[in-house]
Amino acid sequence: MTEIIPKFAPESLLEHLGELEISFELFHHVPVFTVAEADKVSAEIPGLHTRNLFLKDKKGNMVLVTLGHETPIDLKKLSNLLNMGRFSFGSPERLWENLGVRPGSVTPLAILNNIQRNIRMILEAQMMDFERINVHPLDNSMTVSLAPQDLMTILEKHAITPQIIDLGPAAPDKEE
Repeated sequence: MTEIIPKFAPESLLEHLGELEISFELFHHVPVFTVAEADKVSAEIPGLHTRNLFLKDKKGNMVLVTLGHETPIDLKKLSNLLNMGRFSFGSPERLWENLGVRPGSVTPLAILNNIQRNIRMILEAQMMDFERINVHPLDNSMTVSLAPQDLMTILEKHAITPQIIDLGPAAPDKEE
């Protein structure tokens, strides 16, 4: 089996952001794998913290959804909203093969490693209204804080056009 080499690794991605003249602040921290671990780290970093869902449907269609850390989501409603089949989470192997990251390090910036251009990218509309958003630079022991518009500039420079969607209709039903 051929070893897959991502286009960008964390160091080369950070260098690339500098080349694009993207203004960002870099934070180093312990690696985070769970929500509880992320909450401890997040308290020290200002701005909106994000989470990422790497999903596939039964037909093998893949989607990367980036949303606010606190945004509730129902995967069944999300699949309906996106007109896709029932979702499951992408395997670690699929994640590496398509985005060049390991579990825990998923980020909207990983889409730059999607050479095949076979992943649909979704950004939560409400997230784009924040002054700063926080994402991993392909490594869950670091966080990059940048303006949402700078994220859009990065994607634009790579001819990637995400869909910016209100994810409110995919919120879980409220229990009464």
